[in-house]
Amino acid sequence: METKYGKYIITGMKPDVNLPSWRLERKPTDASTRLLWLDDDVIKGAFYVECVWYWKGSEQSIVEAHTHPFDEVITFFGSNPEDPQDLCGEVELWLDDEKYILTKSCLIFVPKGLKHCPLIIRRVDRPIFHFTTGPGGRYS
Repeated sequence: METKYGKYIITGMKPDVNLPSWRLERKPTDASTRLLWLDDDVIKGAFYVECVWYWKGSEQSIVEAHTHPFDEVITFFGSNPEDPQDLCGEVELWLDDEKYILTKSCLIFVPKGLKHCPLIIRRVDRPIFHFTTGPGGRYS
């Protein structure tokens, strides 16, 4: 029996995720796990959210430079319980023409229209949890 609000609890991936062309093609590997996805197709009116775990061996470029017609929050969290601020690796992210090397757990606010990326996972020492979200109904 379906509950009144159970549809609002997302526990899996959207089966037919179509990524824009500026998301680089990656062969499926055991080095990263796309965990959860929410958008307007999953729940009408929802905003976009993507959750991914990066494991050792996932060093690669994953997103080319692009913009969005909505604000976005990009996050990276390390998994060291002794030092939660430690990213447990190194991520390169560009905001417009400025290069940033991320080595601490962080939230990055990207205003709509700001060119961002490339996004490159440079090093993973321990698992890194990553999610992005934005009020756009779909990732575009």
